[in-house]
Amino acid sequence: MSTQWSETLSFEGRHTLSPPSPEPPEPRTHTWSQPPLKNLTPGQSMSLAGISLRAFALGLTTSLGLVSTVLILTLTSSPLWRIPFFLCALSTFHFLEFWTTAAANTPEATVHSFLLTANWPAYPVAHTVACVECVLTKVVFPGRSWAPLGLGTALMLTGLVMVVGGQVVRSAAMLTAGQSFNHTVQTRKADSHTLVTTGVYGLWRHPSYFGFFYWGLGTQLVLGNVFCFVGYAYVLWKFFSSRVRVEERGLVKFFGDDYVQYRRRVGTMIPFVVNEWSWE
Repeated sequence: MSTQWSETLSFEGRHTLSPPSPEPPEPRTHTWSQPPLKNLTPGQSMSLAGISLRAFALGLTTSLGLVSTVLILTLTSSPLWRIPFFLCALSTFHFLEFWTTAAANTPEATVHSFLLTANWPAYPVAHTVACVECVLTKVVFPGRSWAPLGLGTALMLTGLVMVVGGQVVRSAAMLTAGQSFNHTVQTRKADSHTLVTTGVYGLWRHPSYFGFFYWGLGTQLVLGNVFCFVGYAYVLWKFFSSRVRVEERGLVKFFGDDYVQYRRRVGTMIPFVVNEWSWE
């Protein structure tokens, strides 16, 4: 703003100095950029409406499953508490898939991070069949144990430990890896990708796969399923065996000898899920 004074002639014929008239302020320009809103609108990858609706539905299912499990166990002798427990564990798993992604790898937190439509329709079909087998065996053959040597209770408790432990390991793996974890196998190394070998990655080479593998088998032990346990074991083994083979090609390409040495030290702890490079 100018600080010059102007000279004026007063009514008395004397020269006086008058203060300058204030100049209008210069327009201000904002240099910051607002975050794009397109992806946050309904129907888009990061839809706030879609995320909130899925989170609400999963929370409701978890609550109903937990309450139903407790009520059936305390008020009846029915073995069908296993069904709402399974639904509770399943909905908790899907919620934590999104939550851990949002907490540790925020840019990748989309509606797809819930994994509700992953491997559709085989995934929901498998869970439906598991529930049907549980109901049929407990209703059509009540009181009959399919476990060998009367180990039904021990196997069920083992399944509970596997469900809880598998979930903890998988969630811990996602949080530990941070931006290096992605639900989709990456074929190009990003600047954010680092070789993580600490925490649960120091115990298992692919802890997220380890966690889900035993989580899935644990659910079938809790349900008391025989056929679905075998089916889950085969499908999960086949899926992770193929995925590990593809993923480790990329990891060797990304990190070279560092990953080769890491792979020699740490196993997957999933039966027979190794690949030909492990013994180089």
